[in-house]
Amino acid sequence: MRPVLIPLMERVGRAALRSRGLTTRDVDTPLGPVHVYDGPGQGSLPPVVLLHGIGSSATPFAPLIARLQPNVRRVIAPDYPGHGFSADPASEVTPLALFEAMTGVLDRLLDSPALVIGNSLGGAIALHYAVSRPERVAGLVLLSPAGAKSTDQEWRQLIASFDLRSRAEAVAFLGRLYHRMPLVARLVAHELADATMNRPAVRQILATATSNEAFTAEQLAALPMPVLLLWGQSERLLPESHFDYYRRHLPSHALIERPHRLGHVPQGDSPLRVANRILRFARRMTPQG
Repeated sequence: MRPVLIPLMERVGRAALRSRGLTTRDVDTPLGPVHVYDGPGQGSLPPVVLLHGIGSSATPFAPLIARLQPNVRRVIAPDYPGHGFSADPASEVTPLALFEAMTGVLDRLLDSPALVIGNSLGGAIALHYAVSRPERVAGLVLLSPAGAKSTDQEWRQLIASFDLRSRAEAVAFLGRLYHRMPLVARLVAHELADATMNRPAVRQILATATSNEAFTAEQLAALPMPVLLLWGQSERLLPESHFDYYRRHLPSHALIERPHRLGHVPQGDSPLRVANRILRFARRMTPQG
């Protein structure tokens, strides 16, 4: 059956973001046009970039954006190729191709250093941008980021968790994303595979990703900008060894926190708590804000 509820939620989310003054535009990349929300804030803190997880889109960031926008100068939130309102790409989406495409998008859009916020796959993209373009990243916020080194068994188990063949498997998967699964997530679980995880770009990323592409200890330790890592105590998707990898190798100035009652998608569990922590971090890194 063709998905109905999740596309409707996407359209409602887009309307909500537009009502906050964010415009939508397409930015050309080698993978095809990328759909981006871009709009002004009402504050003096640096611009924020929000990068979503695999199979997701920018619209679930709407509650977080509503709390950040009054305090920052600008908000940018893209949909990756084959995600959200971005078209399915014409060529294969490997992790490296995705990283390079999104680097190009941010290079085009940013006119000053930004606070780059990434969740899950978005955390890996944020890290790639920080490693590649440190001068463009005023600060880095990692929310349960992907991209850590993994054992072969852990990697196989992680990739297999995205293979959803029934509603029951979708419900179990969603249960691993949150501290407490929202009712709406359970209501749309039957559409999750076809509306998100079975999109060609998502399957291509999962099929071509390997643990060999993880960030090295040297890359992580060399990050010069302020870094905040939030890894919820209710994280149930990524293995604990991934947190340990980041804890050991992020630079000594990084702030590493294990907040309670937050899971793999902390902005979904409590956008208010996450926004408040991000704003405290942003004010600390830019006292003049």
